[in-house]
Amino acid sequence: MTHTLFETPSTYRLTDAEMAVPPPQVEAVLFDFSNTIFHMIDLETWLRRVGTASGRLTLLDAPGAVADISDQLRTAFRRPYVVALQEGRDLSFERHRLAMHGWWEQVDFLRGAEEAAYRELTAPDAWTPYPDTEPVLRALHDHGLRIGIVSDFAWDLRTHLAHHGLDDLIDSCVISYEQGREKPDPQLFLKACADLGTDPRAALMVGDNAVRDGGATACGLRTYILPAEHRTGDRGLADVLRLMA
Repeated sequence: MTHTLFETPSTYRLTDAEMAVPPPQVEAVLFDFSNTIFHMIDLETWLRRVGTASGRLTLLDAPGAVADISDQLRTAFRRPYVVALQEGRDLSFERHRLAMHGWWEQVDFLRGAEEAAYRELTAPDAWTPYPDTEPVLRALHDHGLRIGIVSDFAWDLRTHLAHHGLDDLIDSCVISYEQGREKPDPQLFLKACADLGTDPRAALMVGDNAVRDGGATACGLRTYILPAEHRTGDRGLADVLRLMA
């Protein structure tokens, strides 16, 4: 095996013969979930659901109420106590619930309604696919590519896939709370490839976080990073199809 002076940190090693030939053709595509193929419902819709469930709906009718709650949420999220709670929150349902409760209790409208807020956050219809999610997943599926999800998520995201009728397009889900690991831990990407029966070098990871999702490159995967935008229209996933052409 030849070595360069400065090697990129990696969990895999290729032989000289493997490095001398083109990489294998992509046969599997892995997707991040949140803000890549699905996004949470908008803030006002979520707040109104929380308000209905907790008997506080009329509080949202005051002028500027939603904007004020949004400001309080942003301010509270920057507080050291709340920031500390977010560390490792997707490693378990319990840690995530504690992190959210600790954040929301800093917000007037949500204080005392944390349980209702959490139920509405995790409801099957609280997360929705982008307009281009299904067409792209279906096109990849129809072309015979295997499809997986690798996500830092604290509950079973399969409920959201099933609610929108997309579960039949996904061959494997590797979720942080089930594995006790968060991206960019290489074991998450390697497990996804193993579940799909795919050489990591024949897989593409698609996400929106260069550090977490980009960590797949250390396992031999190719990686495509979307802009970190909170979009509601097309996410730009059609570019994945162009990469497969």
